[in-house]
Amino acid sequence: MSRSLALSCLLLATAIWGFAFIAQKSAMDSMGPLTFTGARFLLGGLLILPLALRENARQPQKLTGRQWALIAFMSLNFFGGAILQQYGLLFTTVTNSGFLTGLYVLFVPVILLFVFRQPPHKVVWLGVPVALIGLFLLNGARLDRLNTGDGLVIGSAIFWALHVLLLGYLARETARPIFISSMSFLIAGMLGSVGAFAFEAPTLSALSSGWIEILYAGALSTAVGFTLQAVGQQHVPPANAAIILSAESLFAALGGALILGERLEFIGYFGVAMIFAAVLLVELLPNLRRRPATGSA
Repeated sequence: MSRSLALSCLLLATAIWGFAFIAQKSAMDSMGPLTFTGARFLLGGLLILPLALRENARQPQKLTGRQWALIAFMSLNFFGGAILQQYGLLFTTVTNSGFLTGLYVLFVPVILLFVFRQPPHKVVWLGVPVALIGLFLLNGARLDRLNTGDGLVIGSAIFWALHVLLLGYLARETARPIFISSMSFLIAGMLGSVGAFAFEAPTLSALSSGWIEILYAGALSTAVGFTLQAVGQQHVPPANAAIILSAESLFAALGGALILGERLEFIGYFGVAMIFAAVLLVELLPNLRRRPATGSA
């Protein structure tokens, strides 16, 4: 795959995810977060399962026990990010959820430092406070505007960060991006479904009322969007991929404004700009400094 095509895959995924926040929020008018999560991921996993099995069969070597363990761990993080984000949408707006989810790119280097003992670039220590100030402004420059939903979405960003790290690693190591995506969808879908029957008592009437949202989130956001991410991350450096994926928040804000009529306070747009600037600062500046100089002095 060419670099331009891989970039296009990631950009298309962010657009799909951004508008998916609307489906995720409106679906909960008729069903609970666990019901919706279970339905969308089971649908997404089953849709790409034939392609996944075909891709797996073409590989000469079988997956090792270690790789299966990493796939399971990645799937748990995938479910954790998805369900916290879904519960967060009960209390916060699509716009806020989109931008706060984008904070996962700031958590990536922190996880690399404390888990993998890989020190992040010094610019991280500038990017984190910039993002926190942006979060403060996004909520109207008042600490009492931070609600439970915002906290849940920020928590989901930690799980999304782990998912991004593990997905990129496994997609390259196994050469099975579609297969590992399908396995993570099915595992997350089963966890959501078990939770739904335990805590929410889902009904067919509720599922039929939200079938459009389930179809969009399952077929496009899950089956297409996350698979495009897995495929694209094989061919794009992590920093570059993170920059493109962070545009998800822009599409979420656009969708919230066009479809749901959500509006930020004027100062909130400065917060949006600071969060996005922090994302770009952390992911782009280190690569610019490492780029070799070209041309003559």
